[in-house]
Amino acid sequence: EQQRMSQSPLSWFRGVYLPPALHPLNKTFLKGGKWEAMDSTQEKRRAFLQDFCKKHNSRKMLQTHLVHLVSRIYVEDRHKVLYCEVPKAGCSNWKRVLMVLSGLAASANNISHDDVHYGKHLRRLDSFDLKGIYVRLNAYTKFIFVRDPMERLVSAFRDKFEHPNSYYHPVFGKAIIKKYRHNADEEALKTGSGVKFKEFIQYLLDSHRPVGMDIHWEQVSKLCYPCLINYDFIGKFETLEEDANYFLQLVGAPADLKFPKFKDRHSSDERTSAEVVRQYLKELSKEERQLTYDFYYLDYLMFNYTSS
Repeated sequence: EQQRMSQSPLSWFRGVYLPPALHPLNKTFLKGGKWEAMDSTQEKRRAFLQDFCKKHNSRKMLQTHLVHLVSRIYVEDRHKVLYCEVPKAGCSNWKRVLMVLSGLAASANNISHDDVHYGKHLRRLDSFDLKGIYVRLNAYTKFIFVRDPMERLVSAFRDKFEHPNSYYHPVFGKAIIKKYRHNADEEALKTGSGVKFKEFIQYLLDSHRPVGMDIHWEQVSKLCYPCLINYDFIGKFETLEEDANYFLQLVGAPADLKFPKFKDRHSSDERTSAEVVRQYLKELSKEERQLTYDFYYLDYLMFNYTSS
């Protein structure tokens, strides 16, 4: 099997890069300042990323198996789009939109969180054979939405560890408390609830961490491989609604389909903002803060975010 895979020209991505030409998007409505400004922003984001990739030669750094490379990419065949999921950057609502685009739902507003994430309605690109993967990578419009790395990290921590959670507390919480909390009480060790942000960061930065990485705090560079996959559209969480609705026009979505405004879960909580992040970072030493920034170094550079 190993020998067969090594002989297949598509089985490894080494040397098999997407053509630099981006897919022509429908820009016939680009009249007027708003859309022209957004198009200009897109050009700048793509040029910035391409420039970074050339300088850092990240294609060599990120050689990986093709199937793994596309494991976070969702497919919508009707409108020929590929969406690379970045958790905590609007991904739940993007999956709702993809379900509407594909005809699986009439409205994005009536789809529950569990249906979005556990309903198995949307296909991922790695579920296709190698030819199916390669054809879609070359022919479909590929898009990604990113977020300031520290905001994304704090948002993930708040979501998974500050609310009851039947997966993250027993799996991650117990392991984190056991390794990083001195004199932990029996209740904490038994339930894994009450992980502190500082303990979570100790786990994140530990090269011998007691439990593996998770997509909610994995670097975007390792989720979506932006130097290997040539994304046609780069949206940002900070301008989520306008970027999303602009993209929907570009791919010919129904005119009445707008990106949902609602917060997916814990809707009464304050959104994770720069000010909220500052409060959490106060719990860390100066060295821990720097190491956390370093952990997301590529994400900061690729998408032109600045660490504060």
